[in-house]
Amino acid sequence: MIGGFGVWELLIILLIVLVIFGAKKLPEIGGGIGKAISNFKKATSEPDEIDVTPKSSPSDDEKKDS
Repeated sequence: MIGGFGVWELLIILLIVLVIFGAKKLPEIGGGIGKAISNFKKATSEPDEIDVTPKSSPSDDEKKDS
């Protein structure tokens, strides 16, 4: 039992999805959902802000000293 659904309910849902999308389309849908979940997890683990300030290169520092 997953989330209040029994085995028969899950089988009926799977059958309806199979009829609507077809057997060839299901792997594409699964792959798209998997990529979306992985991108979401990656986005939530990244820092909130991105530092866009330019970094000074060593050649710039040498020019300032001269």
